[in-house]
Amino acid sequence: MVVIRMARGGAKKRPFYHIVVTDSRSRRDGRFIERLGFYNPIGAVAELRINKERAAYWLSQGAQPSDTVAGFLKKEGVSKTGVASA
Repeated sequence: MVVIRMARGGAKKRPFYHIVVTDSRSRRDGRFIERLGFYNPIGAVAELRINKERAAYWLSQGAQPSDTVAGFLKKEGVSKTGVASA
Protein backbone atom coordinates (compact mmCIF):
# COMPACT_ATOMS: atom_id res chain seq x y z
CA MET A 1 0.00 0.00 0.00
CA VAL A 2 1.25 3.49 -0.83
CA VAL A 3 0.99 6.10 1.92
CA ILE A 4 1.67 9.81 2.29
CA ARG A 5 3.39 10.53 5.59
CA MET A 6 6.06 12.62 7.27
CA ALA A 7 9.73 11.64 7.54
CA ARG A 8 11.63 13.32 10.35
CA GLY A 9 14.84 15.19 9.79
CA GLY A 10 16.71 17.93 11.61
CA ALA A 11 18.84 17.92 14.72
CA LYS A 12 18.03 16.82 18.24
CA LYS A 13 15.21 18.97 19.66
CA ARG A 14 14.94 20.78 16.28
CA PRO A 15 12.53 18.68 14.20
CA PHE A 16 11.98 19.18 10.49
CA TYR A 17 9.66 16.96 8.48
CA HIS A 18 9.54 16.04 4.79
CA ILE A 19 6.14 15.02 3.44
CA VAL A 20 6.81 11.92 1.35
CA VAL A 21 5.02 9.24 -0.67
CA THR A 22 6.29 5.82 0.36
CA ASP A 23 5.46 2.15 0.65
CA SER A 24 3.78 1.45 3.98
CA ARG A 25 6.39 -1.23 4.75
CA SER A 26 9.30 1.23 4.54
CA ARG A 27 10.75 2.72 7.70
CA ARG A 28 9.66 6.20 8.78
CA ASP A 29 12.87 7.86 7.61
CA GLY A 30 13.76 5.24 5.01
CA ARG A 31 13.27 4.89 1.29
CA PHE A 32 10.51 6.94 -0.37
CA ILE A 33 8.97 7.23 -3.82
CA GLU A 34 8.58 11.02 -4.04
CA ARG A 35 9.06 14.03 -1.78
CA LEU A 36 5.98 16.29 -1.88
CA GLY A 37 6.97 19.07 0.49
CA PHE A 38 8.00 19.90 4.02
CA TYR A 39 6.74 21.04 7.41
CA ASN A 40 8.92 23.09 9.77
CA PRO A 41 7.22 23.43 13.19
CA ILE A 42 10.12 25.45 14.69
CA GLY A 43 10.11 29.22 14.47
CA ALA A 44 7.75 32.09 15.03
CA VAL A 45 5.29 30.64 12.52
CA ALA A 46 5.19 26.98 11.49
CA GLU A 47 6.01 26.70 7.78
CA LEU A 48 4.21 24.23 5.52
CA ARG A 49 4.83 23.76 1.80
CA ILE A 50 3.18 21.03 -0.31
CA ASN A 51 3.19 20.42 -4.06
CA LYS A 52 -0.60 20.36 -4.36
CA GLU A 53 -0.79 18.94 -7.88
CA ARG A 54 1.41 15.94 -7.04
CA ALA A 55 -0.43 15.34 -3.78
CA ALA A 56 -3.76 15.31 -5.64
CA TYR A 57 -2.26 12.90 -8.19
CA TRP A 58 -1.12 10.44 -5.52
CA LEU A 59 -4.47 10.64 -3.72
CA SER A 60 -6.23 9.86 -7.01
CA GLN A 61 -3.94 6.81 -7.41
CA GLY A 62 -5.09 5.47 -4.03
CA ALA A 63 -2.37 6.69 -1.65
CA GLN A 64 -3.57 6.88 1.95
CA PRO A 65 -2.45 9.97 3.94
CA SER A 66 -1.59 9.75 7.63
CA ASP A 67 -3.90 11.61 9.99
CA THR A 68 -1.53 14.56 10.31
CA VAL A 69 -0.88 14.81 6.57
CA ALA A 70 -4.62 14.51 5.87
CA GLY A 71 -5.13 17.57 8.06
CA PHE A 72 -2.43 19.46 6.18
CA LEU A 73 -3.95 18.52 2.82
CA LYS A 74 -7.41 19.60 3.96
CA LYS A 75 -5.95 22.91 5.15
CA GLU A 76 -4.30 23.40 1.74
CA GLY A 77 -7.49 22.48 -0.14
CA VAL A 78 -6.25 19.23 -1.72
CA SER A 79 -8.63 16.31 -2.31
CA LYS A 80 -8.81 13.15 -4.42
CA THR A 81 -10.59 15.07 -7.14
CA GLY A 82 -7.92 17.75 -7.38
CA VAL A 83 -6.88 21.09 -5.95
CA ALA A 84 -9.62 23.44 -4.81
CA SER A 85 -9.20 26.95 -6.12
CA ALA A 86 -8.75 29.57 -3.42
